[in-house]
Amino acid sequence: MATSGKDGDRFDGSLLAEVDDVEAPPVGGVDLERIERAVREILFAVGEDPDREGLRETPARVARMYAELFGGLHEDPRVHLRKFFTEKYDEVVLVRDISFNSMCEHHMMPFMGKAHIGYLPGGRVVGLSKLARVVEGVARRPQVQERMTEEIARLLEEELQVKGVAVVIEAVHTCMTVRGVKKPGAICVTSAMKGAFRTRPTTRSEIMTLIYGDR
Repeated sequence: MATSGKDGDRFDGSLLAEVDDVEAPPVGGVDLERIERAVREILFAVGEDPDREGLRETPARVARMYAELFGGLHEDPRVHLRKFFTEKYDEVVLVRDISFNSMCEHHMMPFMGKAHIGYLPGGRVVGLSKLARVVEGVARRPQVQERMTEEIARLLEEELQVKGVAVVIEAVHTCMTVRGVKKPGAICVTSAMKGAFRTRPTTRSEIMTLIYGDR
């Protein structure tokens, strides 16, 4: 079936047959024009007219949104942990309630929530804002919560040479709150425990108490 192109041109068949011809250079690692063409095809596929007034700029908006949401694909979150300070501190360091937004790779729908990160220093401590930047860098890519939790823990374990790491993430997934089973209010909780937090029950209990209190 023939459809209208962005500049009024006509082309036949699926966008998949056309998209590889796009020569526009990627912007920040993201090919905005290619995304725009794909969004136009989706609008056609669901029975909409992407040239009507309300949708005319939608493909460009979606392209810019994806460039923002998936910016973590083009950065290395390790860099935030490579500026550390040598301190003789051997008690828990915890940052709670680090908010994040990510995109579930299964349905390309957002999930959002809070990350709690604690660690037992092994001689190195890092600026607290760096932990939030690690969460942001890992979250801003097609993701699943389980992998995100494990990856954050592994990065801290490797880069800071800690005695233990605890990462707990709580999130609401729109792929189960607004579609499918439609269960608003459901929260997914995942954890990754490394080192002392995994091998010593008392240390694990301490970090969970610090995170949740009496809950």
